Amino acid sequence: MRRREFLSSLVGAAALWPLAARAQQSPRLPVVGYLMNSTPEGGTAFVAAVRNGLDEAGMVEGKDFTSELRWANNDADRLPGLAADLVRRRVAVIVATAASPTVRAAKTATTEIPIVFVTGIDPVQAGFVTSLNRPGGNVTGISTMNLELGSKWVALLHELLPAAKRVAVLVNFEGGESARLLITGTQAATLAMGLQTEFVFASKVGEIDAALAGLGSRAQALIVHPDTFFIQNRAKLAALAIREKLPTLSTLPDFAKAGGMMSYGSNFIDAHRQAGVYVGRILRGDKPGELPVQQASKFNFVINLKTAKAIGVDIPATLLARADEAIE
Repeated sequence: MRRREFLSSLVGAAALWPLAARAQQSPRLPVVGYLMNSTPEGGTAFVAAVRNGLDEAGMVEGKDFTSELRWANNDADRLPGLAADLVRRRVAVIVATAASPTVRAAKTATTEIPIVFVTGIDPVQAGFVTSLNRPGGNVTGISTMNLELGSKWVALLHELLPAAKRVAVLVNFEGGESARLLITGTQAATLAMGLQTEFVFASKVGEIDAALAGLGSRAQALIVHPDTFFIQNRAKLAALAIREKLPTLSTLPDFAKAGGMMSYGSNFIDAHRQAGVYVGRILRGDKPGELPVQQASKFNFVINLKTAKAIGVDIPATLLARADEAIE
């Protein structure tokens, strides 16, 4: 090789080396893994809320982290495999929300990767954390405690229908701890009010029609289990309840907006935003076991006046005055 060509090749290599070295030395962005029991259609708003919380914590997607989403499509049997897949992917944090089987699957899959949950059950009783103030281990999150609102739901229905004698409760029996807590909590609340309770069950779309068929002739109101399966099928539930002329109450505003009569519960969107803030803090170095489990701080009370009119129910002025939103 001629001297000039040799020197040119050295110069070219020197020019390329910093780029190659930087590419090799550039660290892989941490990955936030989402373990979701619902479908993408049913859970996209919650993922967006988590990302808003990350934004609030100063973490920008594509710059500070990337995301991996896993959807069980309302099939809880898929959750352990999806959780294991996120562990193999070596994600930095797992966001496990809504259904208790989701949190349990993530917790079973890893004792090292931080897990941030949003759950409606007591996380201490469920065994997710050792205490609310100092969770310990690799798990923390946001507790909506919606399943402890049984007495509030029954009180709202009693205020709406003071002459009612029987309240029905629609439960997804495959909801695990949440189903059991809903049954015991609402039964205690209705007994305290001197009301009778009828429990009806559905865990598949085809079972919803059978569960609600003729229910309006036996009960004066319906409480809907705050379960992702029913959230997914809220429009169908609302239509059937209107057909039965049955006032209904659930937790999410989306239920009332889909045609249910009332919703009262923790603001799930804001709870997921809070979870996103925790994910951001963990990505910055905080240990999940030292981050106290937070209580959801916002509640929503929504009344659908259009539905009330359709089934011939007059909303008391006292209830209407307390509503955060009235749908006309």
